[in-house]
Amino acid sequence: MKQRPLVIKLGGAVLSSTETLTQLFKTVSNYQQQANRALVVVHGGGYLVDELMDKLQLETIKKEGLRVTPKDQIGYIAGALAGTANKMLQGQAMKSGVKAIGLSLADGGLCHITQLNPELGNVGLATAGDASVLNAILATKVTPIISSIGITEQGELMNVNADQAAVAVATALDADLVLLSDVAGVLDSKKQLITSLDSEQAEALIQQEVITDGMIVKVRAALEAAQELGRAIEVASWRSPEKLAELFIGNSIGTQFQPK
Repeated sequence: MKQRPLVIKLGGAVLSSTETLTQLFKTVSNYQQQANRALVVVHGGGYLVDELMDKLQLETIKKEGLRVTPKDQIGYIAGALAGTANKMLQGQAMKSGVKAIGLSLADGGLCHITQLNPELGNVGLATAGDASVLNAILATKVTPIISSIGITEQGELMNVNADQAAVAVATALDADLVLLSDVAGVLDSKKQLITSLDSEQAEALIQQEVITDGMIVKVRAALEAAQELGRAIEVASWRSPEKLAELFIGNSIGTQFQPK
């Protein structure tokens, strides 16, 4: 039986760690030589945007872990994510022997993008669109690297939360999903890894402020993905690239989010 594609979301400081990216893409390269499973990378790049905002002396405002994106700043943010971050990752992939193509959420109608909330500016909500172009690319054994920049039907650029973007891509492909994070998964109040979590348990931890800030967005996106896909979604750390081979063959190394 053919395995479902695997969507890997990369974010956080991993984009600034050349050593980790090299190991990660070497693991991808080795895996692809042995297995017949399509891999797709979806990425953000918040640290690059933060650096750019500092250089331009523009204030960064976040609401519930989401970056407020005024219309006059979306060009800079799209340049940092769909340009710099995307091509940097593509370069790292190629250096490690992975054939890669750089894409955005808009390419081939992969995701439908709408404005999430006018108060957040050009921040988009992605839902599954048409995966036929992406599937055609995957059939050529090329690894797509997809930025979290989308475009609405009105042609407006939108900055999409990368976790939520990865959910939409995985839904479009009917793929398994792993959100690679700065942390090993969700930790309890004693900083121990929680290996499995459902929505009721997660909301209780949010109320107790065990899960806070940007992790709230990640947890809710993972639970939404588990619900949409009807199967467990993994949140794991990129800090141990040697463990990723285990992940690719279906073993858990982080927190698995369970559908209801």
